[in-house]
Amino acid sequence: MTTFPTERAVRTTPEGLLWEPGARWVRGRRGEVTVVDSRRPVLVWEPDVPVPLYAFPREDVREDLLRPAKNPATGTHTGSRIFYDLEVGGEVEENAAWTFPAPDLAGHIAFEWFGRVGRGPDHWYEEEEEIFIHPRDPHKRVDALASSRRVTVEIDGTLVADTVRPVLLFETSLPTRFYIPREDIRLDLLLPTGHHTGCPYKGTAEYWSWRDGAAVPPNIAWSYPDPLAAVGPIRGFLAFYNEAVDITVDGEIQARPVTPFSRALSERT
Repeated sequence: MTTFPTERAVRTTPEGLLWEPGARWVRGRRGEVTVVDSRRPVLVWEPDVPVPLYAFPREDVREDLLRPAKNPATGTHTGSRIFYDLEVGGEVEENAAWTFPAPDLAGHIAFEWFGRVGRGPDHWYEEEEEIFIHPRDPHKRVDALASSRRVTVEIDGTLVADTVRPVLLFETSLPTRFYIPREDIRLDLLLPTGHHTGCPYKGTAEYWSWRDGAAVPPNIAWSYPDPLAAVGPIRGFLAFYNEAVDITVDGEIQARPVTPFSRALSERT
């Protein structure tokens, strides 16, 4: 019998991998072909990579679709030397799968996710919900909370937003993001860009750039028009990169945080 709560069941390998058994039913499909179907996935974190990936018992993988890699991508995955090309419907994707050298993970195969170098399955599901970009980290939390704080946003000295009905999004290891109703934003100062990104916790975002300043990074604001149910309160609201704009909350200006986005934003200007 298991007594809850339990300690986090993470193991460490000599290569620096972290891993733990997963409890979700996970499937990966390439087109209409199911490549992997497992109720025993393993979540793996590689050193210095903040997001996890899945590895699966060999018996849960369609190994008949895998071929020894013609050009193994040695060096791309923590000591891995055995790589596979994926062939489905006559199309071959190089280095779509691999094995880790760690004895603890012997007998497991990991896959790239569609859109990365070496594409694997193009649709992934946890239970009956499709997931994107990478598996969700079970130790990461995302909360979207309605608030009555007064939040203002200035860009290059110009007031762009002023609201007392923001939604604050709290995400593990990231600064608080302030989502603001469109009615409280000077949308005439922003231009839609056609840029989109995906997030496994929030959905697909669309972006806006600052209309009047080359010194301001492009795609400075974003919105989720159809967010995942867990963060439904942010639907249609806009957020701005704290790293590059001036945000004041209840009269107190917020320090610009330093995050993995900071460098990317500086390189855009």
